[in-house]
This record gives sequence, structure tokens and C-alpha cells, in this order.
Amino acid sequence: MTCVSRSARFLAALLVTGIGLAPVANGTAMAQTVVKAAPVPTESLTIATKGGPRQFSVEVMRDDAGRSRGLMFRRHMAPDHGMLFDFERSEPVTMWMKNTYLPLDMVFIREDGTVARVAADTEPLSTAIIPSNGPVLAVLELNAGTAAKLGIRAGDKVQHPMFAKR
Repeated sequence: MTCVSRSARFLAALLVTGIGLAPVANGTAMAQTVVKAAPVPTESLTIATKGGPRQFSVEVMRDDAGRSRGLMFRRHMAPDHGMLFDFERSEPVTMWMKNTYLPLDMVFIREDGTVARVAADTEPLSTAIIPSNGPVLAVLELNAGTAAKLGIRAGDKVQHPMFAKR
């Protein structure tokens, strides 16, 4: 027979209900609610490279809340997945990696779907500004090293309905 203490049962109940524990200054723990983002459906995106088409399933962030959250706090992303940020109009943009644990490649995309720039292997948890270096409509975030591995470069063409409508 296994004996489970009342405090262990309490902790297990907190985990099941989505409440976690946060440490406080004196070493005790305090209950806090864990907020989970709703899953975002993925869309198909293809990048036409010199080595052939490269396909991804991407989550598309189309509003300020989604663009602000991005991939923050995530610890894993499948190799063929990414996140596409739709800025709704073409303008210079800046990105950063605050609260982002995954090292990423950032692919800056012009209004016509042309890759303007690739910022490779961005530093996790950094507040350093990563500029587009010109007007772009979107940014595609991929796992770090993906752009180099698949030969994604400036001048390649991104195929997604976001760029077809322009």
C-alpha cells in the first residue's frame, strides 16, 4: 500500500486543475493559474528555393495579441512547422526573442512574397532588436538552422494566400 500525504494529494489536484505553484521569496510556494493558449490551426506554406520547394505547416498570427505572444514560452516546435506573422501592411519591422526559449531563424518577407532577409540562429531570451532592414509584410519563424539546411535565402519566393491577394 502506498501512502500519499495530504500535501501530495493537494499538489496533484492543483496540477490536474491547471493550477501550478510559484516560488516566493521565503522559499514557500504560492498557487497560481497556468494559462494555456488555445491551439492555432495551421496553414500550408511553401518556399520556392533553388533546391526545390520547401513545405511547412504554419500558425498565422493576424492580430496584435497573437503577434505579441508569438512563440514565447514554447519549448518545442516540429521541424516542418513555423509561425507566420502577418503585419497587415508593408513597413519596416523589428523582432526580438524575449521570453522565447527556441533558437529561431527569422525570414523577413516582402508584400509580393519575396524573401527580403534571413536572420539566422537568433539568440533565445534576448532583447536584442532584429530588424527587417526594409519594408516587409510578414515574418516567418522557423527552428534555428532550418534556413541554412534547406537553402532558404533572400530572393526566394514564399507561396501562401497572404501573398497571393496582393
